[in-house]
Amino acid sequence: MTVLQGAGGATSRRAFVAAAGASGLAVALAACGGSDGSSSSRSARSSGDGGGTLGPTSEIPEGGGKIFTDEKVVVTQPRKGEFKAFTSTCTHAGCQVGSVGGGTINCPCHGSKFSIEDGSVKAPPASSALEERKIEVKGGSIRLA
Repeated sequence: MTVLQGAGGATSRRAFVAAAGASGLAVALAACGGSDGSSSSRSARSSGDGGGTLGPTSEIPEGGGKIFTDEKVVVTQPRKGEFKAFTSTCTHAGCQVGSVGGGTINCPCHGSKFSIEDGSVKAPPASSALEERKIEVKGGSIRLA
């Protein structure tokens, strides 16, 4: 990192903070540029009509679900062969939900829980349901509609 100096040779706090921020941004951009296959949305592809393939149905456990962070959507399978999708943004404070388990979609910020069946609130502080998203299931693949 380049150290910037102000009058008299002393490093200015503002210059140091700016340089540190720029350095951090460069690291973050470099990290986002590569693909190690670990992203939950690694299989998302543009379909040309605004939707995109999320992944295979085999990635969505029965009675559970999977969060696609890049698309801000959570897909659930309440019963075998029945798939639902909801926004992954908690209606309480706008946090992204963090897990799906025990029949609920769970927000790590304040403990809100939502039904995997219809997105309704199962545990506050959220007071409104997750917004349903339209998906298409075809040939063992799930895509946004």
